[in-house]
Amino acid sequence: MPKSLNNSQNLTIVWHRRDLRIADNPALDQAIAQNGATIGIFIFDPQILESKAEDQTTGAGQVDFMLGCLQELQAAYQDLGSDLLFFHGDPAKTIRDIAQTLNAARVFFNQDVEPFARERDRQACAALAEIGVEVKSFLDLALHAPDAISTNSGTPYKVYTPFWRSWIAKAKPQPLPSPAKLVGLDGRTSESRSIEAKAIALPRLADLGFSCDQDIPTAGIKAAEQCLQDFCDTNKIFNYQQERNFPANPGTSMLSPHLRFGTIGIRQVWQATVAATEHIRSDEEKAGLQTWRQELAWREFYQHVLFHFPDLATGAYRSQMQVFEWDDDEAKFAAWCKGETGYPIVDAAMRQLNQTGWMHNRCRMIVASFLTKDLIINWQWGERYFMEKLVDGDQAANNGGWQWSASSGMDPKPLRIFNPASQARKYDKDGEYIRRWIPELAGLTTAELLSGNITPQQCKERGYPMPIVDHAVQQREFKRRYGEAKESL
Repeated sequence: MPKSLNNSQNLTIVWHRRDLRIADNPALDQAIAQNGATIGIFIFDPQILESKAEDQTTGAGQVDFMLGCLQELQAAYQDLGSDLLFFHGDPAKTIRDIAQTLNAARVFFNQDVEPFARERDRQACAALAEIGVEVKSFLDLALHAPDAISTNSGTPYKVYTPFWRSWIAKAKPQPLPSPAKLVGLDGRTSESRSIEAKAIALPRLADLGFSCDQDIPTAGIKAAEQCLQDFCDTNKIFNYQQERNFPANPGTSMLSPHLRFGTIGIRQVWQATVAATEHIRSDEEKAGLQTWRQELAWREFYQHVLFHFPDLATGAYRSQMQVFEWDDDEAKFAAWCKGETGYPIVDAAMRQLNQTGWMHNRCRMIVASFLTKDLIINWQWGERYFMEKLVDGDQAANNGGWQWSASSGMDPKPLRIFNPASQARKYDKDGEYIRRWIPELAGLTTAELLSGNITPQQCKERGYPMPIVDHAVQQREFKRRYGEAKESL
């Protein structure tokens, strides 16, 4: 059970969800400013853990990573003189019960943009208002709130490039300080003893009904800060434009799981890019830094559109893709999931995902294009599988990426089809990435590996499948159906 806490009055509860850190945390910063006691809580929501919400899918790797973040966050709270308490149940009912038991003055939390989360928060705010508890929410997930960026006519942006121009022109907020001390509850009171009796110990993965066989990245605040430092201090940030598309190279920041769970603040991340500008020595380095900033803007663009167009969570944006005829072949989908399609770059990427809970962004586009354009399988099948396997599974980014790849989203030039073989030749020209994840093909020459036409005998000898579809044939078929769907409207 959580340890006893120190004396307090005028209590503020900080409800953590996607902000599993102490530093640069708006809700916690404002709670401390109330000059009373502050405790943190985290509620394990069975609806999310059991994937009952229609727009939610939770994987074991993601839960395992989250538990590691929570363990470190609780230790940080305790080191500062308070505690992070854990509960299990319906969030609205649970947080009302906690606040009422402790006679809390207020509950603070950081906002989310996902439709399920917004409805959860609406219910929680209503439940707290019924008992007279002050509730405030704060911007934390992004540098700019979704309603802070709009077109000249006041409407939400639907295209990234003008969004980027507006986004980059706005002044960015500074990181918030890390607290030096917290005031906790008086462990001698009946209210404190009562709430400690209701709290649970941080559960193990198995306690939540999960078993993880992925080699997931290190969780927590310290790991996040190390990722950011390594990316900036080793000049990866300056080489980002040149290196980001090559999956065999460690050219990305690896911050995505930490941004997903908020083990690092986006203001701190932005400030690192500001600090890096002082060390730019060439136009190429300036371009590398700017390209990474554009990726941060892509992250916020997808949050922006999901906030303003919540129906994206459950369907296609483009009307023709709402009536598109998918094949939805379960056997081919299973082959795609396992990395057994006979297309090496696709299979390498899917095996990386299955084994590590992460996939290089170039490969995410390749495998998504293959599922939708080659196998002609509904993008929502892939979207859900990614959310089951990705440690950095973020609904806004995942949905945005899949709709972009499936020609169903807001992209002004939607009909893009990737050729897996040419993608491999361009971005894995030495076959290093493919060999790493498909060891049975390691003995082939690079020319054979990247030919897009491994012979049946070579496949048989190595226990590797033949291609399950013909790319040229499927490309023509997808275009035909795309045209038919467009004409039918």
